[in-house]
Amino acid sequence: MPTNAKAGRQIDLSGHLITPGFVNPHMHAILTMVRGVASDEGFAPSYTPGIPKGTDLTPKQARALARLGALDAMMFGSTLIGDNFVHADISTEVMHEMGLRLAPSWRIHDVDFGRVADGEWKFDPKIGEKTLRSAIELHDTWKNEPLVNVNLAVHAADTCSEPFLREIAEFSNTHGLVVSTHLGQSTAEVLRVQERTGKTSTQVFEDAGLLNNRFLGGHCIYVSDDDIELMAAAGAHIVHIPKANAASGRLAPTPKFRDAGLNITIATDTQHGDMIELMRWALVTGRVQCGEVTPDWQPAHVFEMATINGAKALGLDNQIGSLEIGKEADLVVLDINQPHQVPQISPLGNLVHTAQGRDVKMVMIAGEFTVEDSQPNKVDADEICREAESVAREIWGDVGRQYWND
Repeated sequence: MPTNAKAGRQIDLSGHLITPGFVNPHMHAILTMVRGVASDEGFAPSYTPGIPKGTDLTPKQARALARLGALDAMMFGSTLIGDNFVHADISTEVMHEMGLRLAPSWRIHDVDFGRVADGEWKFDPKIGEKTLRSAIELHDTWKNEPLVNVNLAVHAADTCSEPFLREIAEFSNTHGLVVSTHLGQSTAEVLRVQERTGKTSTQVFEDAGLLNNRFLGGHCIYVSDDDIELMAAAGAHIVHIPKANAASGRLAPTPKFRDAGLNITIATDTQHGDMIELMRWALVTGRVQCGEVTPDWQPAHVFEMATINGAKALGLDNQIGSLEIGKEADLVVLDINQPHQVPQISPLGNLVHTAQGRDVKMVMIAGEFTVEDSQPNKVDADEICREAESVAREIWGDVGRQYWND
């Protein structure tokens, strides 16, 4: 920090708590279109027949929904979003306009997703070429933008063929890019990969040359002890998605990840963007599996998952993830002068156990306020909500009437 630095603005924040910005490394903002529905179907949206698919959206529709997902996360304190899905060119652009720090990617696969929801996995090299080319173009477009760190979002081991995974690994290794994926997300994935390769998804990624310290495995519900050992030896990272996992009736074995020394992050996925609530889910579901309260599964640990651990996974811990001199000014200001936050005997304990995303009053990213007085500075929240509601009704059409009339 320069010794001659001068404050351009002074703010009285008595009655407030300041934390590092929350790092949300696994999100699909456009899938806000299945909010309130997909969680009750029991499968990931891309595998679920009868609900809208991202590939069916027009650019205008994708823009409206991406803005909604990004706004939701940012207003709840996410300063970095790792969004990966179709229409990544559009979502990256609109999120950048909001002032967010990003780790985006196209959804990369060579399976025909039009058939997966019907239970058929058919690989097509032309699809793989298109999705990887789109990811590379995204990287080339944004590689000189300080707030954007493009990565490669390999969808999953069941939706990518082995030759295609090796091709992705070669590009990742050449350019030093982070690879994010869904790993052990469902029994369908596990069985399909076992049937096709005779291996686990983790083994498939290892054989392809992808399992290393730039590898982020999302969900990790169905992983074996041997898989965990492989990931730990490689220095891979776990992206724990506690609420979405639990909403489907499943829990990732997070105590085992902890015991193996794996770096655990947390992310919202297709749920709402409240990372504060996510910390609570991570704490509680971990304790349920342990069957007790332990010294190594405390509020401080899940707070690290939501901040510095996510930064480490993305290779950005020298820039963000903690409030330190010399790091980027990514921070969140919460109003703690409220009944559910009093008394303030343990501010960190209150943050994890009783705080809510709506307590966020201010968000700063790279030294610039993007949220003040609980409202975004660069966009109109009401307009975004109206547009997204209109677009969602267009997309769902007659199919959605069964839900609207509930």
